[in-house]
Amino acid sequence: MGKLYDRADIYDLLENEQRYQIVKRHWERVLRGRQVQTLLDVSIGSGNQTLPLAELGVRLYGSDLSGPMLERCKEKAERRGLSVDLRRSDFRRLDGAFEADKAFDCVASTGNSLPYVTNGEIPAVLAQMDRLVRPGGYLYIDLRNWDRILETKQRFYLYNPTLLNNGVRMNLVQVWDHHADGSVTFNLLYTFERENRIMQKEIFEEHYHPLKRELLLGALERLGYREIELMCFPAFLDSVKPESAEWYCVLARKQEASI
Repeated sequence: MGKLYDRADIYDLLENEQRYQIVKRHWERVLRGRQVQTLLDVSIGSGNQTLPLAELGVRLYGSDLSGPMLERCKEKAERRGLSVDLRRSDFRRLDGAFEADKAFDCVASTGNSLPYVTNGEIPAVLAQMDRLVRPGGYLYIDLRNWDRILETKQRFYLYNPTLLNNGVRMNLVQVWDHHADGSVTFNLLYTFERENRIMQKEIFEEHYHPLKRELLLGALERLGYREIELMCFPAFLDSVKPESAEWYCVLARKQEASI
């Protein structure tokens, strides 16, 4: 079964200007009062979660394992007249993509990407990211609320139908299979309709290792991060508690260099 991240054309069909502006507002809230002029997204994909930063005056860098997604990100940035420095890299081996002395104000992993690796690999991935954060800078992660998913054993996730520019109606249903080893497989079924007839189907499968908050926050604390803030995603929904939201994000500040 195919991987969605090999099909950037399908992956981006849910995106529109409204969602873009929501992400922009999200970052305005996250960065409010914080000195972030450079940001590296180590799982930038097609740029949906971080391209708006370039409109906010942030110098944006991005890396991803998927060549098609990076190409899509480049195209989208060029259409908007935005600048982004892209590299192809696995976030488990960032040293090969960025110079050892390069330091960013913020290093991020977006789009629920960390759970692609096992829980045992999380400390090493965060350590790779941490090495690229300047003293006093930030680590940022956004992801699904895996604590809630595991508690409820949710199986079905439905999206509202989307009317595409060519008049085709797109439907997306996710079916989540919970396995005995604790991992979860997302089965993604896209159907495309015209005049009440299904004219195309696309099915993808993605495998995740649920990442609980306790494990993530504990790993950050062991790296020396103390100022750790949990926010709903998007962060401007102040009335929604991160613990109950479908998605949430974590922003952690690195300690200043000792004199």
